[in-house]
Amino acid sequence: MKIGFIGLGIMGRPMALNLLRGGHRVTVWARRAVSMQPLLDAGAGGATSPADAAAGADLVISMVADAPDVEQVMLGEQGVAHGAARGLVAVDMSTIRPSAAREIAVRLAAGGVDFLDAPVSGGEVGAIAGSLSIMVGGSAAAFAVARPAFACMGKNIVHVGDSGAGQVAKAANQIVTGVGVLTVAEALNFAARSGVDPAKVREALLGGFAYSKILENHGQRMLDRNFKPGFKSWMHQKDMNIVMQSAHELGLCLPVSAATAQMYNAMVGSGLGEEDSIAILKLLERLSTGGDA
Repeated sequence: MKIGFIGLGIMGRPMALNLLRGGHRVTVWARRAVSMQPLLDAGAGGATSPADAAAGADLVISMVADAPDVEQVMLGEQGVAHGAARGLVAVDMSTIRPSAAREIAVRLAAGGVDFLDAPVSGGEVGAIAGSLSIMVGGSAAAFAVARPAFACMGKNIVHVGDSGAGQVAKAANQIVTGVGVLTVAEALNFAARSGVDPAKVREALLGGFAYSKILENHGQRMLDRNFKPGFKSWMHQKDMNIVMQSAHELGLCLPVSAATAQMYNAMVGSGLGEEDSIAILKLLERLSTGGDA
């Protein structure tokens, strides 16, 4: 399959590499030429714009920061829509508002381009391993076209429903993971402040109903104080803001999500935005001691 890939950041680069390893012909584009070089070295072709990446492609994938970026690379002056032949399937794997995904789908459909929203979960580790969870919204026909590419990048691939459904699933995922990271950090900080070894507390909790992958994986990283970003705090702030914006559109009460969103706002405001989201433990420590942790 001939695939155009747009956006080569911490997630996009290994995802595009896995498409190459899967035998697909990949043409890449990124705002910064230096980001393209590792893919060019691996055998990918280079494009001069998103429109160029779409020219002659069977599938175009974008992995960028937020809805305005998706709109720009898909519909902007040099966007995919201007290089696409009718029948092209365009896939956005970024995390954006469900309503924004639906709007982009409608606008692309007017030019004969079928759009899938297909956000992912699994972080940089999952992107490198090709084990991402991929949540897809859009038509069944477009999903069938994109599925071989998805299989190179992920293991748990679910067609959730119509346009926007993938982003709804991702927002739900970010509720669970955002609240989960905060909860584990609270528990470990509570143990430490109580004079009890948090490593032993975690070990005890892993054997009961409190078990979760977040407690197992991120809990250990918190104990190791390994805050190297696999998923930066500002990204989780953005995603929780998407949850709250969507809740506002729907008139929903999401009290735990709202509190968690405020904690991620505080992380970014206190200078922890570039660290991994598990550095929320540091924020809790500061709040507990009244000083720097």
